[in-house]
This record gives sequence, structure tokens and C-alpha cells, in this order.
Amino acid sequence: MSDPLHAELLKLAQEAARRAGALLRDGRPADLAVAATKSSPIDVVTEMDIAAEKLITDLISEHRPDDGFLGEEGASTEGTSGVRWVIDPLDGTVNYLYGLPTWAVSIAAEQDGETVVGVVAAPMRGETYHAVRGKGAWARGAWDGERKLVCRPAPPLEQALVSTGFNYVTEVRVHQAEVARKLIPLLRDIRRGGSAAVDLCDVAAGRLDGYFERGLHPWDLAAGDLIAREAGALTGGRPGERPAHHLTVAATPGVFEPLQRLLEDFGAWHD
Repeated sequence: MSDPLHAELLKLAQEAARRAGALLRDGRPADLAVAATKSSPIDVVTEMDIAAEKLITDLISEHRPDDGFLGEEGASTEGTSGVRWVIDPLDGTVNYLYGLPTWAVSIAAEQDGETVVGVVAAPMRGETYHAVRGKGAWARGAWDGERKLVCRPAPPLEQALVSTGFNYVTEVRVHQAEVARKLIPLLRDIRRGGSAAVDLCDVAAGRLDGYFERGLHPWDLAAGDLIAREAGALTGGRPGERPAHHLTVAATPGVFEPLQRLLEDFGAWHD
């Protein structure tokens, strides 16, 4: 790898994701005590979620004390090194609560505001995905060795398998369901996995043709967005914009523009 800093950041992100994933996988209590609530009673934060973020930030700070942090569970420091870590310690909290396997640890490193390293670990899948800007996207799993990720060849839109997510605020979810209702006749089908980070990696791995969601935060998408782009996918928000809170879209190149256009027509970004 040509950039020693990026190599260092990748190694640290992989180790932090591995440790946090093991903590979450092996330490999940049977009764899973709820520590707090987020935007509604459905969207829970568990004690494990908070513990995983502390593990990640402590480990990174030990090696790189001058870096900044932006974490879902409250980590927020500016840092002085030009590097900021964007962390979702448990993406797919409700899946985790219910014992469903689609949850992940997502860690991205930004350098001077641009994402340069992304790692997503999905422990119950036994898979970890990573990318370094300009170096492609890769994964480890049940197969032998490291696999280079390449998004699927573009099908016609009507044969595209697309994933989405739904907000836990009722009025937002109702609008998202209406957008999905309009889309379903125009696609092969729609999936709803419950983890933005995993969905973005599934686009990268060729398991999905596209993905869209409204209401994501930087920690939800930072690592997965880089992994998808390095695998050849296109990502964005509304036409001409980068992925943002009001809309995130990722898809194989031939699906991206028609999907984005439909989402714009259907007001998927509506606030």
C-alpha cells in the first residue's frame, strides 16, 4: 500500500472492528437490558452499543491520541492531526436486540474531511469488508483468503434488486412506505435488511443492485459508502449531491441514475 498513514489507519480500524464485533457477539446478554432510547421507543440503544463505542475510541486513542472522533453514541472531539474517526459501534441495533444476524460495526477514517479508510465487520455473517481510497474494496469471509469486491453488472431497472430502510419515526416511515409502494412495480423486488452499513457492503459485493435510504447520519454510511464506491458502485444523494441525511443512494452504475431519478420524482428525500 503506497500511503503508510492509510495503512496504519486501516490496520487500526480492522483491529477495533474485530474487538468490538467480538464484544457484541459474545457479550450479548439473554435479556439484553436497554440503556436508553433514541428517536422513539422502537429505536433502542443498548448497554452493549455504548460499551462497543468506548472500546473502539479507547483503542484508537491509545495509538493515535491526537485524532478526532464522531460517534453515534456521543464520541465527539475535534482532534489536531487532521484525521477524524466516524464510528457506528452497532449498526442494526434492532436486529441485534431481536437476535437477527444483520448488524455490523462500522468504522471510517477521514483525512482532511475526505474518507480514506472504511471497515465494516458483520460478526454473525463471519464477514469483514474494507476499503482504502483508490485501492479497491475487499472482504474476508467463509471463502479462502481475501476477496476483491466488484459490484454487479447493471441489469435493466425492472430486473434490479434494491434494498432500503425505514425510519423509526412513524410519519417518516409512512412516507417511506409510500415511496416503496411506487417503486415495487418498477423493480425486481425490494429488500429491507436493517443495517445501512451491511446494505452498502452488499451493493459492493454484488448481492444487491442498489440501495437507498432517507435519514442516515454520517456514522451510518461513512465506511460503507467508501467500500461501495471502491467496488465500482456510484453513490450520491439527490441529483448532483453527495449522500446526505435527506437521501443516500448507492447502486451499480447502470442502475444508479434511473433509480435516483425515480426517487427524485417520488420525493424520497422529502423532509
